[in-house]
Amino acid sequence: MLAIGTKAPAFTAESTQGTIRLADHLGKRPIVLIFYPKDNTPICTKQLCAVRDSKAQYADYDALVLGVNPGSLEEHRHFSQKFGYDFPLVTDTGDAIRRQYDVGQTLFGLLGQQRVVYVIGRDGTVRYAARGNRPTAEMVSVLSRDPE
Repeated sequence: MLAIGTKAPAFTAESTQGTIRLADHLGKRPIVLIFYPKDNTPICTKQLCAVRDSKAQYADYDALVLGVNPGSLEEHRHFSQKFGYDFPLVTDTGDAIRRQYDVGQTLFGLLGQQRVVYVIGRDGTVRYAARGNRPTAEMVSVLSRDPE
């Protein structure tokens, strides 16, 4: 995982809401990056539904929320439509984003990438980094302490 205080790497990738150019947002607004292993699995679905259901809390801080995994754009679109996700799911082709953010793999990569959440502050640096399915309150707490 990247250390707190590290400058967040920029990337450009396709998502369920078009091309995402992280450089367009870094240093301008907070960003929540959720690396999750696989679409349509129970824990991943629960995690992303919690994000969907907390939309207003993230909006209070103008936070850009992105789900990231190596699934295809078609898989992401199906998953997003099935559960009504209104935030982009990013396709990490070739694991490039995972590597930039130092996110490991699970069971030798057989089950995908690790579950890691980053909160990037308005200044473009990592303010929070944690493994697992983190509660919304933790991420919102970090957003609330990010200077404008």
